[in-house]
Amino acid sequence: MNWKIQIKVSNSVVLKNRDKAETPVASLTKMLSEKFGDAIKVERQSPVSLTFTLVTDISETEIKSLVLSFLQSGYSAEEKDIFFDFEKDEPEEKDDPFDIQKALSDLDAILDELTEDDEESAEEPSASEEVKEEKPAEKEKKPVKPARSPELEKALDDIDGLVGCDSFKKLVNELVTVAPLVKENKTLDSFTHQAYIFSVNDGYGLTTCLEYFRALIEALDLKRMGRRRFVVEEKIPAKVGNEDPFSSVKSTLRTGDEEALQVVCFDISEWLNKTDTTAFREFLHMLVKHMDEFIYVFRVPFVDKEVLARLQNSINDMIYVRAVSFPPLTAAELRLCAERELNKFGFRVSRAAWKFFDQRITEEKGDGRFYGINTVKKVVREMLYKKQLSNALRNKNDKLLSKQDMAALCMTCEDDSVSGWDLLNQLVGAESVRDRIKEIVTQIDLARKNSGLRAPCIHMRFVGNPGTGKTTVARIVGKILREMGVLRLGNFFEYSGRDFVGRYIGETAPKTAGICRDAYGSVLFIDEAYSLYKGAEDKKDFGVEALDTLIAEMENHRTDLVVIMAGYPDEMEHLMKGNAGLASRVPYVVEFPNFTREELYNIFVSMVKKDFAYEDDLFEAAKEYFTSLPDEVLNAKSFSNARFVRNLYERVWAKAAMRVQLEQGSTVVLTKADFDRSVVDKEFTLMMHKKPKNRIGFGQ
Repeated sequence: MNWKIQIKVSNSVVLKNRDKAETPVASLTKMLSEKFGDAIKVERQSPVSLTFTLVTDISETEIKSLVLSFLQSGYSAEEKDIFFDFEKDEPEEKDDPFDIQKALSDLDAILDELTEDDEESAEEPSASEEVKEEKPAEKEKKPVKPARSPELEKALDDIDGLVGCDSFKKLVNELVTVAPLVKENKTLDSFTHQAYIFSVNDGYGLTTCLEYFRALIEALDLKRMGRRRFVVEEKIPAKVGNEDPFSSVKSTLRTGDEEALQVVCFDISEWLNKTDTTAFREFLHMLVKHMDEFIYVFRVPFVDKEVLARLQNSINDMIYVRAVSFPPLTAAELRLCAERELNKFGFRVSRAAWKFFDQRITEEKGDGRFYGINTVKKVVREMLYKKQLSNALRNKNDKLLSKQDMAALCMTCEDDSVSGWDLLNQLVGAESVRDRIKEIVTQIDLARKNSGLRAPCIHMRFVGNPGTGKTTVARIVGKILREMGVLRLGNFFEYSGRDFVGRYIGETAPKTAGICRDAYGSVLFIDEAYSLYKGAEDKKDFGVEALDTLIAEMENHRTDLVVIMAGYPDEMEHLMKGNAGLASRVPYVVEFPNFTREELYNIFVSMVKKDFAYEDDLFEAAKEYFTSLPDEVLNAKSFSNARFVRNLYERVWAKAAMRVQLEQGSTVVLTKADFDRSVVDKEFTLMMHKKPKNRIGFGQ
C-alpha cells in the first residue's frame, strides 16, 4: 500500500525541546528512515512539518501509533500537538470477466442510475400526495480532497515554519479551505474584493509574511499573479499643508493589470486616528477602483483589540477588510528564532548559555527600540562572528557556543560567585540605602513565610539625583530577591518612562503590557519614571494610558514582578498624583542622598585599583580635586555624582593610553600628570568655578 503522509508538530513542542540536539521533526525523520529504509521517501521537511511517501503493509492507525509513541517518549509531546494528513494511493483492481455476480451488480447500478434520472425529471409530489414508498437514504459521499501542488505545499510549509503568527496562519488555512469552491463557482470577486489589516510592530516579519502571502495566492491558482515577483510596501505619510500624501499611491495604482493580481501593502500608521477624514476616504475610494488588480494589505503597529476593531469598522464602510494581529514574540519564541538561524550554519548553544542570550535581548530592548526578529538576527550574526574569531585564534572550529562565548556579548555580566548581599555591602558610601534595602527585604521575606500575613506589594520607589546608585542597587535587589526565592528569575529590565508610550492611539497599552510580560519573575526598573505623567491638563499625552496599564500589571503580578520607579524626589511626588492608586502600590521608598566629597574620592580610587596600575601621587591629586568641589556643585540638581566620577576616571585612563601609545610603550600606568591633563578639560573645570553673574554699574 502506498501512503502519502504529512505530519505537523505544534510550535509549543518545538519550543519546549529547544535545548535538545535535534528538533522533534529532524529526530522523527531519522527514526522513520532507519525503520523503513528504501520504502520511505522524504519529500519535504521543515522545523514543524514532515511530508513523505511510504510503501508499507501497516495501517494508518499503526503509523500514527508509531509516531505518537516516539514523540511522546522522546519529546514529551501530547496527542493534541501532533497533526496527521494521510492520502492512500492503492492500485486499481482488475475486473474478473467471469464474475457473474459482479456483472449483475453492475447492471443493477445502471438501472438504479436510470431510475434516479427519471425521478429527477418527474414533477415532485405535492405535500398532500401520499408517498407510498421511500428509498433508504444513500450514504453521503465525502468530497474528494484535491491534491495539493508542490508550490502550494511549499508555501504552506514556509508559513507553518513561522514562529508565532497564529492569527495569520488561521487566515491562511481558511483561504486554502475555501479556494477550491471559489474556483469551481467562479466567484473570484469574493476573494479579490477583500483587504487585510496587519497589526504588527517593526521587525516582526511583515515583509516575510507578505512574500509568503503572495506565494500562497499564486499557489492557490485563483488568478495569475503579476510579473513583478515582489510585494510593494509604501508608507503613507501624514498630511502636511497642501502636500498630497497619496501621490505615491496613485503612481502604484497606475501599474495595475486586470489580468494579474499584485500584492501591495500600505502603512497607514500615521492615519490611525484620521480614518474618518475626507482625505482618507478619498484614498479608499481610489483603491476601490482597482480591486481587480491588487490585493491590499493595510499595516499598522500592534495595537489593542478595541482600536483595531474601530479601524476595521471604519475601512469596512468602503472595503471589506479582515484584521490579522501579530503579537510581539515571547522570550522563548525569540530564542527559537535565534536557534533556527544558528542551525542554518550548524551552530548550537549550550543550555547554560541561553540565559546570556536572554540578557543580551533584554539589553537590546532597554533603550525602547527593539525590532523583533531583525534584532535577533543581528545578535546571531555577532555571535557567529565572535565565535569564529575565537576559534581562529585557537586554531579550532568549535560550533558549540558556550556560556563564556555568550557572556562576552553582554554589556553587563552578573558574577554568580558573589552573593547579592555581598555586592550590597561592597558599595561605597550609601549606608542609609543599605540599611533601608535590608529592612525592606526582611519585611518581604517575613510576609512571604508567614501565611497569616497578607503578602505586600513588592514594588519600590528610588528617589535621588543622577549617579547616586539607583540603577546599581536595583540590580542588586533583583539578585537578592532571586537568591531568597521571592523572584523566580531575577533578571533586570531597564527602561525610561517614555519608552512605555506609543506613537499612535491604541499602541501604548499593548506596548506597556508587553514590557511587563517580559519582566515577569524579574525586576522592571523605570528611570525617569515621572515622564509618564505630564499632568492632567495634557489630554493628548498617552502617558496616562501607560501608567494605568502599568498599575494594572503591578497589581495582577504583585508577587511575581518588582517594579522600581526612579527619578528626582520632587518629580516622583508629582508622578504619584497621576493615579490615585499608584502610591499605595509602590509602598517602599528608598532615598538616595548625594555622595560626599570623600565618597566621590573613594569611588574614584576603587575604579582605578580595579583595572590599572598607578603611581602613588595620582591619588594625592585626586583627593585635592574632590575636596575642592564647591557646595553649589555638589548640591546642584544636574550634578551626576558617581557618573561624574566615572567620566573623569575614563578621561584619565584615555589620556594615559594616548601617552603610552606616543611613547611606544606597552603597559598603561595612571599618573598624576594624566589626572592633571584630564581635570583641565572643560566639563571638569566648570565643576571647580561657578560662573560669576554679570553686573551693571561702574568700578566692577
